[in-house]
Amino acid sequence: MKSVLRFSASLLALAAAPAAFAQQAPAPDALPVEDSDQITVTATRAPVNIDQVPASITVLDKAAIDRSQDIGATELLLRTPGISVSRNGGYGTSTSLRIRGAEADQTVVVIDGVKLNDPAATGGGYNFANLLVGDASRIEVLRGPQSILWGSQAIGGVVNIVTAAPEKPLEGSFDIEAGSRETVSARAAIGGRTGPLSWRVGGQSFTTAGISAIAPAFGGKETDGYTNRSATGRAELALASNLSVEVRGYYSNGRTEIDATTGDSSDYSLNEEFVGYAGVNLALLGGRLRNRFAYAYTDTDRDSYGPTRARPLSFESNGRNQRLEYQGSFAFTKRVSAVFGLENENSKFRSRSPAASLATPLPAFARGNAEITSAYAQLSVEPIDGLTLNGGIRYDDHNRFGGQTLFAAGGVWRLSTGTILRASYGEGFKAPTLYQQFSEYGNTALDPERAKGWEAGVEQQLFGRKLTFGATYFERTTTSQIIFNSCTATSTVPLCFVPGTTTRRSGYYSNVSRAEAHGIEAAGALKLGGLTLDGNYSWIVAEDRSPGTANFGKWLPRRPQNSANGSISYAFPFGLTTGAAIRWSGHSFDNAANTTRLDGYTLVDLRAELKAGDNLSVFARAENLFDETYMTAYRYGTLGRSIYAGIRGRF
Repeated sequence: MKSVLRFSASLLALAAAPAAFAQQAPAPDALPVEDSDQITVTATRAPVNIDQVPASITVLDKAAIDRSQDIGATELLLRTPGISVSRNGGYGTSTSLRIRGAEADQTVVVIDGVKLNDPAATGGGYNFANLLVGDASRIEVLRGPQSILWGSQAIGGVVNIVTAAPEKPLEGSFDIEAGSRETVSARAAIGGRTGPLSWRVGGQSFTTAGISAIAPAFGGKETDGYTNRSATGRAELALASNLSVEVRGYYSNGRTEIDATTGDSSDYSLNEEFVGYAGVNLALLGGRLRNRFAYAYTDTDRDSYGPTRARPLSFESNGRNQRLEYQGSFAFTKRVSAVFGLENENSKFRSRSPAASLATPLPAFARGNAEITSAYAQLSVEPIDGLTLNGGIRYDDHNRFGGQTLFAAGGVWRLSTGTILRASYGEGFKAPTLYQQFSEYGNTALDPERAKGWEAGVEQQLFGRKLTFGATYFERTTTSQIIFNSCTATSTVPLCFVPGTTTRRSGYYSNVSRAEAHGIEAAGALKLGGLTLDGNYSWIVAEDRSPGTANFGKWLPRRPQNSANGSISYAFPFGLTTGAAIRWSGHSFDNAANTTRLDGYTLVDLRAELKAGDNLSVFARAENLFDETYMTAYRYGTLGRSIYAGIRGRF
């Protein structure tokens, strides 16, 4: 903690230093500015022109989100480079998203500035199952280690979701659609900006009869439905020209019917998520120094039930996070600026798995908590026109694992030819999760996971950004990676017994794994009048490199080495827009031993939208047009051909 205080004092002294030719600093955690001539990025914790970001990034604005017509955020993200997804059935079932072959729990998910994660989850990460597109106006995917600004878990990258903010005195929007498998989705939002107050609230209801979670080829016959209700809200009040307060919130409640590993069942799970945020924004020194003081809270409840059991409740868990944050940005000169901050995060979890028999007493909850205090700073310098250099440092003081220091550096060179050269290096640190330490499979002797990665890429922009194309090469090494080890009925390994007892357990967590990933991401886009073309290809080799193990050199599970996306759309002058999208994924393996193969697949989607007025349009789409049968997780089903149609309004 003393090191954090010394680091903070140094930052304040640096911020107080005099500077010439100063400009206004970017507002911490601000909303992006939508401008046809400039694309800003907020996943960097302050608005930055996308051409000044050293790391690879994809930005999906509201137009792109609407054009895709996707209901779930996962389907939208899957169309971007370096992303792979596995899901245990249809909508609502456990969904894992991986960036550049990293583990699913090594991705940070942020919604309106609040980092989402479930401390009670196995890897402490975020389950994308219940994340619908909802009122999102912007989604950013920042790839590669980003732990300097986002801390633990940001080894693979960051997914930043920004909900809409009002621009008019009164405005609103709605989307209603229905389709295959009795699927109905309805979303609406309303907000306004009057004087010093701006506000917006939105809600979504989604229901589907679904598919069998277990694939029909493995005996799945009954459908497993899913319902979700979610709401978002935000409000900001300007108390003075340089002072404002704001609150934000997100709530989701989902019910998912699930199957047993052996086949159909009547089991179901409930998932409830709440995110709250309150902040104060203060600008000083004529806007050169901007400050944000905030409190953020997340609460996730997960429960599973088996209606045919004598005791229906089969699993229950709760994970809570409380975060206190200070973030500042300072403009030293027109060419030198910094983002810096302090954070304190307190996490708690509890979980248990009650036996089916009422004669067996309810077990005590497995419980745990952790606290981490952090300080970070990133300096951005433009020594000459077109060249931006970044350098950052982060210090984490974990109450169980002590101090950790991380570094990052990068640069972007924007040439007059429209060529952009990027290179960056970053480090990651992820402490063992509370579940990995204190659950029934826990191991309190675990060490943190550590990662180092770098990338280099080039992008070419032509004809005023109407044509862009480029490629990036990356490498990442993760050491002390935590994996689950199964125990046999005769194992004598001490960790195969509940600590302090002679009671056997089915497995435990340990640091035995080393993983390496490298690859190439290539992408291109063309906008010519009403025609829009875009595509990307990812070659990602993610392997187990644990020395002396049977799986050395094997592919990491559920990560295809090759994948590609492409889409085309055309907007006719009379208001009709038509389009098609294709996704191809190469084969992968479902297990670490690479003995269970998941075949590659190709999916084709069609979509159309017709304006029915200035503020109204009707749309329709066909997903998986050729009814491809495939799996992203062994034994689990996937959606076949699906047809949807709806109406959209913006006013």
